[in-house]
Amino acid sequence: MNLAEAIISKNVEKHPLKSAIGFKNKEVWKELSWKKFSEMIFKTANALKNAGIQEGDRVAIYSDNSAEWMIFDLASLSIGAITVPIYSTNNAEQAEYIIKDSQARAVLVGNQAQYDACFELLHKEGIDLQTIVVTKKAVWIKKEEAFYLEDFIAKASPKLEIYKKEFEDVATLIYTSGTTGTPKGVMLTHGNFVKAFDAHFEFFKFKNFEEELSLAFLPLSHVFERSWSLLSLYGGARVYFLEDPKNIAKALEEVKPTMMCAVPRFFQKIYAGVHDMAEASSSLKKKIFNWALEVGRETAELRRNDRQAPFGLKIKESIANMLVFSKIKEKMGGRLWFLPCGGASLSPEVTKFFESVGIHVTVGYGLTETTATLTLFPLTHFEHATSGKPLPGVEIRIGENDEIQARGNGIMKGYYNKPEETKAVFTEDGWFKTGDAGKFDESGNLIITDRIKDLMKTSNGKYIAPQQIENLLTNNNYIQQIVLIAEGRQFVSALIVPNFEFLEDYIKKNNIAFTSWSEIVKKEEIINLYKNKIKELQEHLADFEKVKKFTLMPAEFDINTGEITPTLKIKRNVVLKRYEDLIEKMY
Repeated sequence: MNLAEAIISKNVEKHPLKSAIGFKNKEVWKELSWKKFSEMIFKTANALKNAGIQEGDRVAIYSDNSAEWMIFDLASLSIGAITVPIYSTNNAEQAEYIIKDSQARAVLVGNQAQYDACFELLHKEGIDLQTIVVTKKAVWIKKEEAFYLEDFIAKASPKLEIYKKEFEDVATLIYTSGTTGTPKGVMLTHGNFVKAFDAHFEFFKFKNFEEELSLAFLPLSHVFERSWSLLSLYGGARVYFLEDPKNIAKALEEVKPTMMCAVPRFFQKIYAGVHDMAEASSSLKKKIFNWALEVGRETAELRRNDRQAPFGLKIKESIANMLVFSKIKEKMGGRLWFLPCGGASLSPEVTKFFESVGIHVTVGYGLTETTATLTLFPLTHFEHATSGKPLPGVEIRIGENDEIQARGNGIMKGYYNKPEETKAVFTEDGWFKTGDAGKFDESGNLIITDRIKDLMKTSNGKYIAPQQIENLLTNNNYIQQIVLIAEGRQFVSALIVPNFEFLEDYIKKNNIAFTSWSEIVKKEEIINLYKNKIKELQEHLADFEKVKKFTLMPAEFDINTGEITPTLKIKRNVVLKRYEDLIEKMY
């Protein structure tokens, strides 16, 4: 079955006038019904056909999140073409690599820089690009082989017979952002998506899913947000698209979503912000906050074990909700209850906090190569500090070096035009090798211990799992980013990027004269502040795991310099090489 057909046909037939998607137009949120949404998809699909795009051709999307992004994606799939997402933050060179490697013939772009980068590729030797479509008329274009989407689809028919596809036919090439090496095009099939969606609905047994509203703020170019947004539409829920993730706080209050996928940093910032606010409150407010959290923990534990709270506890919970939790939830729109979390590990302190507040964070584990989810928290009977249980149709085993290996519905077809690399990530008996180390607990929950390649061995022969320590140290409002150094060294050190917003408040309150961030991070009182905080945060770590020395960085690690991926994962090798001199000074 064609993925686009699986999403469009049943929903248009079932509720044509119900809202399907939402988007912002001149500061006002607008909606499209399923009927209008499908017509826009089919008009775009027919326009692509008129431009010469055929079944099996690659069509790229190089744009920020938008309604147009999703329409273009589903339009490409509808005619049997293969969608190739490109991160909107990728530079011209990175975009060129993906367009050339995938042999994309058309591209949707969202802003001037993206258009300019693609325009340079028209007629370039070895590149098949022939058509550029631009989402908004704010972008200035030369009329040669470039069209505004509105004009591109103006004369196209709103009717289409969706191309039939087999489950094993490729639907998309998603280029891994890769913390190491050259990006590879992961081939995911129509069946990978549809079977994964069915597995999620079987796993969660959602009630009234069609009434849910999801806000897409992570990049649609990443497998996590794209899969979640497509799953939401597949189940008949509404999806709103946020173009600029920096506006997430405002969008949450305006849209009031009920569901939303997010990365660990989103939860860590809310957790740290709430606790810092409570810490700065009067002693009475602090007591009320701590009492409410205790009540929340008690009810969350009963809920986790699928047990009813006694009447007295229910009364306490309603008071805790009125005095504390409702205010926290209101900042997130007031209706959020289900939040899938992926991309990295999330500490149990954070998941327990959200459960106490009454928001279920369903921590999951997966990769681009596995159509996102392999394991995740169920709604009840989950275990904090794990990555949950395998989805229906997913098998997991622990192989050599404790490597997590998987097979099942979501596993990719392979890397595009890279047979050797494909062969290298599969065992001889057909299991996908994730490159992550892990184990199962007694109840069958998967616990990720670390990236096998990231394990560090100190000169004293001790193994360090950096992600766990980095995660622990970023669970607060002092540290925005951190890179641990330990391989072959006598002790652990770190490069630390402060949370500059928080630090700005701190220096104002303490009457520290601001000169520049380069000067501030060298000031003795700031270094001492971080020394004390780090000491407090890593109290329970073994001595050999503790950060002994650190350097405060004057700016965040940056996508443009290649220090982080578009999904905000730090490229450790790049950072270690770039700041080699700073690191050596600590030893």
